Amino acid sequence: MLNLVHEFDAKDASLKVLEPEVTTAGDMGRMVITVLGIVADMELKFMRDRQRAGIEAAKQKGTYKGRQKSVDDDEIRRLAGEGIPKAQIARDLGVSRMTIYRALADGNPKTDAC
Repeated sequence: MLNLVHEFDAKDASLKVLEPEVTTAGDMGRMVITVLGIVADMELKFMRDRQRAGIEAAKQKGTYKGRQKSVDDDEIRRLAGEGIPKAQIARDLGVSRMTIYRALADGNPKTDAC
């Protein structure tokens, strides 16, 4: 938010928020926008901290399993075994290349890199 306000200032423009009515045209408006940006940033940090704490508590109870895989690792290994490039496998299956590398590493623990 603050970066956007600075970009507007560099172009001699201002931001006007309609509800509640605040503008960056004056010093008071800039201060309000700055404070609101800081509060929003703090709230985001608090939400992440609460999420991490909840995940840790669930892991300790043994109830947290993480997100379900969208693609079977065996399918990835099969395609890689056919000589299809890793990047192509990722595109075809709609996953990241890191997902491909993890699946291949999990299938062959003796290799450090794929």
